Amino acid sequence: MADDLLQIAHLDKHFGGVIASDNVTLGIPEGELHAIIGPNGAGKTTLVAQLAGEIAPDSGRIVFAGTDITALSAWRRSLLGVARSFQITSLFPEFTALENVALAVQAHSGHSFHFWKNVRRESELREAAYAALDRVGMRDRADVRVSRLSHGEHRQIEIAVALATKPRLLLLDEPMAGLGPTESVRMLALLLELKRQYTIVLIEHDMEAVFALADRISVLVYGRIIASGEPEAIRANAEVRRAYLGEGDAAELRDA
Repeated sequence: MADDLLQIAHLDKHFGGVIASDNVTLGIPEGELHAIIGPNGAGKTTLVAQLAGEIAPDSGRIVFAGTDITALSAWRRSLLGVARSFQITSLFPEFTALENVALAVQAHSGHSFHFWKNVRRESELREAAYAALDRVGMRDRADVRVSRLSHGEHRQIEIAVALATKPRLLLLDEPMAGLGPTESVRMLALLLELKRQYTIVLIEHDMEAVFALADRISVLVYGRIIASGEPEAIRANAEVRRAYLGEGDAAELRDA
């Protein structure tokens, strides 16, 4: 675990009587795509929010690239190379795709916020934003307002926003959620490409995508990791099948 890019040790988080994280301990080496799966309410998004610095754990440690980041803000973690996408879209709908990504470049690089005019005007911001849009296949949609783009395109732009911060670690919260068949194929291809360059923690309900993408999988139930291992080991794990949402979803897990 000492050589892992991300080390999570004995992480606990309670909301009143609800246990969201229960002694979560996990090591993720550089270059791995690690999927976190589990039923609704298992604590997956809460775990990612703690890794991103949006929620403080009650106890435990988070170490990234050798630095204890447990008490650092989300902004400080971003500067170190941690980037997150969200389960619910968090873009500015009245700005273009380019402007949304350029704002992320602006914030990360410490430009003063004389705000939207600078984003349109400064070539350094624009070029970095175009490069991120290129990575997700959205350069040709750069000048389109986000409100006029499809849900799948929103997901692609959100990943471009994360990439614009030059991360070492991507925290992706359900990037496949709400996508149609064609959009899902496009997103899966994008994630397969990104895993060649980035360490990724992926939360995803699409089991077909999880088993196509993940190097390792951890299963979270009531805030506790009940199993962690390579996809075939998770598929064959009897405790995972018993715990994972019931017979219908156990069948989905088995058949993925």
